[in-house]
Amino acid sequence: MAATTHTVTNQAPPLAGYDVYGTDRALREGVERHLADAEPELLGEVREELHELGRAAGSAQALRWGASANENPPELRTHDRYGNRIDEVEFHPAWHRLLGHAVGAGLTDAWGRPAGHLRRAAGFLVWSQAEAGHGCPVSMTHAAVPALRTDPELAAQWEPRLTSHVYEQGLRPAAQKAGVLFGMGMTEKQGGSDVRANTTEAKPLDAAGEYLLRGHKWFCSAPMSDAFLVLAQAPSSSAGGGLTCFLVPRVLPDGTRNVFAIQRLKDKLGNRSNASAEVEFDGTWARRVGEEGRGVRTIIGMVAATRLDCVLGAAAQMRQALTQAVHHAEHRSVFGARLIEQPLMRNVLADLALESEAATVLGLRLAAAYDAGTEQERAFLRIAVPAAKYWVTKRCTPMVAEALECLGGNGYVEESGLPRLLRESPLNSIWEGSGNVQALDVLRALRREPMALNAFLQEVGRARGADHRLDSAIKGLLTELADLEGVEARARRVVERIALVLQGSLLVRWAPPEVADAFCASRLGGDWGAAFGTLPHTLHLGALVERARIAG
Repeated sequence: MAATTHTVTNQAPPLAGYDVYGTDRALREGVERHLADAEPELLGEVREELHELGRAAGSAQALRWGASANENPPELRTHDRYGNRIDEVEFHPAWHRLLGHAVGAGLTDAWGRPAGHLRRAAGFLVWSQAEAGHGCPVSMTHAAVPALRTDPELAAQWEPRLTSHVYEQGLRPAAQKAGVLFGMGMTEKQGGSDVRANTTEAKPLDAAGEYLLRGHKWFCSAPMSDAFLVLAQAPSSSAGGGLTCFLVPRVLPDGTRNVFAIQRLKDKLGNRSNASAEVEFDGTWARRVGEEGRGVRTIIGMVAATRLDCVLGAAAQMRQALTQAVHHAEHRSVFGARLIEQPLMRNVLADLALESEAATVLGLRLAAAYDAGTEQERAFLRIAVPAAKYWVTKRCTPMVAEALECLGGNGYVEESGLPRLLRESPLNSIWEGSGNVQALDVLRALRREPMALNAFLQEVGRARGADHRLDSAIKGLLTELADLEGVEARARRVVERIALVLQGSLLVRWAPPEVADAFCASRLGGDWGAAFGTLPHTLHLGALVERARIAG
């Protein structure tokens, strides 16, 4: 009886063994578009590496690694068996395999490579779909480069190892390793995002640029890393003083451990595979990076790069949630037809697909701006990065929740992978400054950097005249920006409009007509409900869903 009643029917088959990159039309077309003028040899190289990474990310093996790394979270070992302080974090082997594959694929190597930021952004978006937690050290290692370049001597010493494609786990002097990882420690318990309230002290030593640190960090990311960029207060002197950036190695050149006491690991909502720690410094050796008192300015390049990774990480989660929802709807039948053919479900899936494509197109545009490196593009990034970080990461959680609901009760079960994705989804909105911080940063740029606003307006202006709803939205945004009286209280609304206008302009220029039309009709035209699945029924919803299918 058990055998006959337990027949399994009307269930979607496992989603594994597919090319995450090759089946994502928006991502693939975006890479090709931004590399349209590249040498054929470079284009072929990028295609090959992204397809290879896509096949690895969609493999059953990578899915097992992701599940294992989250089911077996890192453990803190403060002391060895003899009572010596060691402050080590142990990870499951699956974590090291995920991290090693990311480093080997060049996801910490963007600076100075041809089309480095674009290919790295696409790869980060692809590989993060296998498992998101290990992206934290990958992101910070990549982002440490611009901060270190403020000191040519430090850059020469560390950059080759930061951008290496070799992953070496374990704590040893950096000179003995072919590749290293970097973490970051800015947040303190009394200050949070207000880093100028930090109390960690830096005492200068006789040797130029060397200090001893004393204090704490409330959130220290990736505490198993080889070195960290941290902020501390240097004493006032004729040379400066104030909040300063420092490099803190875990192991000193002579092989001894630097003072880096890990008090505990955070018990987090999601991001379970990754370690976040509270650490104490007490006579911790550090090397100054940049000038005294210019710590925020020194580390801001790192912050901007990791904020872009928040956009990419959110876009990756959105795409993976969409993929799971569409795959389920293709194979599940209800009321005599497949879910994907039901008009209301088709509206939901089309809306999810629209949100995912808009996030992907925006993330790639920002990466391409980094590659261009012109003054105009740097000015554009000054507004576009925090605006994109605010909006895309805010949209991630409701989108993942809606995708989970597409699977019904199956989506609420851990085995589906959607609960882990949902727990992960709020992180990118919080990391590197929550929504209010991003909105206020955009206002700061609007007030102080007129070239940034001009660059943004030139960017969205490239699509003017192509869609009347976009034109109207640009006009409305200009009206908002013309009146900055009391703008802080409505900053979120202003930044939301900035992000939507930017996404709309990119889709009007580059996406298929049915995608651009749906975006402008819903996000810019006013006919948009609070929940997903409220697109105007007159749109070509079937084309949007077809575009999102992994069979494409």
